[in-house]
Amino acid sequence: MAFLQPRDADDLTEIVRSAASAGEKLELRGGGTKADLGAPRAATVVSVAALSGVIDYDPAELVLTLRPGTPLAEVEALLAAEGQMLAFEPWGAPGATIGGVIAAGVAGSRRITAGSARDHLLGFQAVSGRGESFVAGAKVVKNVTGYDLPKLMAGSWGRIGAMTELTLKVLPAPRMTTTMVADGLGPAAAHALMACALGSNADVSAAAHLARGLTLLRVAGFAPSVEARCASLPGIVSAHCTVRRVADDEAAGLWDEAMTGSGLAGETCWRVHLPPRHAPSLVARLDPLGIDWAMDWGGSRVWIGHAGSSLAVRQAAADLGGEATLVRADAAMRAAVPPFQPRAPGLAALEQRVRRAFDPKGVFATTRFAEDAHADQLPA
Repeated sequence: MAFLQPRDADDLTEIVRSAASAGEKLELRGGGTKADLGAPRAATVVSVAALSGVIDYDPAELVLTLRPGTPLAEVEALLAAEGQMLAFEPWGAPGATIGGVIAAGVAGSRRITAGSARDHLLGFQAVSGRGESFVAGAKVVKNVTGYDLPKLMAGSWGRIGAMTELTLKVLPAPRMTTTMVADGLGPAAAHALMACALGSNADVSAAAHLARGLTLLRVAGFAPSVEARCASLPGIVSAHCTVRRVADDEAAGLWDEAMTGSGLAGETCWRVHLPPRHAPSLVARLDPLGIDWAMDWGGSRVWIGHAGSSLAVRQAAADLGGEATLVRADAAMRAAVPPFQPRAPGLAALEQRVRRAFDPKGVFATTRFAEDAHADQLPA
C-alpha cells in the first residue's frame, strides 16, 4: 500500500489533482485509529499528520481554528487550560486527530444534550476530488450563506473532500461534574430511569447503562447547582431505584466503557443508533447470541459485542427503526459486509449526487465503503 504525507495544503492539492488525472484512489487518514473500519482495500493512503497546529484561538469568542492533523489530545489540553471544552465530547484512541474525529462524526455521552460533531463545526477549508480548494461555512457561530456543507462534511469519512483547516465552536467547561449510579437494573428498568432523569429539572447531561447492571447519570455545572441537583435526584427517581455517588476516577472508567464500547467481549462489535425506547427490545432480541453490550445517549446508542459473523444485529436494528454500523470484525466479514446500514434508495441517490458533485472521478471513493457489498453474504 502506497503512503503519501503532504507537507502542507499545496502538497495535498497537487496529490489529489494527480490522482484525479491518473484515475487513482486516495484514502485520507489522520492518526489511523479507525483504519480497520470498512472493507480491506488497496488505495494510496494520504496522511494529513503534517497538517497540524492551531491557526487561531479566541477564548473570548469561543472559536478555534486549526489544521486537521492536530492531535485530539493537544486540542483538549489547549482548551482545558482556558477552562473550555469541545462540548460534543469527542473520544479516540491515542494518536486520534481532530480532523479524523470530525470526519468520523465522533461524539461522546454528552451528545444527547450538547449536540453532535456536526453541530459544532462552523466552517472548513478543503480540497475537492477535482484537486480544487474550496471554503464552506465561516468563523462565526451564525452563518446562513449557501448550503450547510459543514454538516455534510462531519461524518463524511473523507468522501466529500480533504480538509486542510477547520473551525470549531467551543464552550466553557463545567466547574464540577458528578456521576450518580443505580445498581442492579435490567435494560427496561434502566431505560425508564434514564428517561425520567433526562426529562427532569435535575438537568442531567448524560445517561448510560452497562450490561452488568450499572446505570450512570451525569450532573455538571457550577458547584452549588450540581450539589443541589444531586441532592434532589434521589427523590426524582425514587419510583425507579436508589442512586449513589461514585468517585470521579471510577466514574471516568465507567463513562469510557459506555461511550466507546471498549472492553466488550467478542471479536465482532456493532454500534447501533435507534429510538431510545427500543433499546431494551434490541438487547432482549439479541440476547440468545450471547452478546455483551452497553447503552449510551439514554439508550439511543447501543454497543453490541458478540462472537462470530451473525448479521442478526443489523436486521434487529432495522426492524426497530435504527441502523447498525459494523465497527470491528475479522477481515473476511469486513470484506463481505458494508460497514454502514444500507440506505433507502432515495437517500442513497442523494448522498451519491452530493459526493459526485465534489468528487466526480471518485478519487475518495475507495472500496472501504463499497456500495455493492451485500449483507446476505454471511449466514444470519
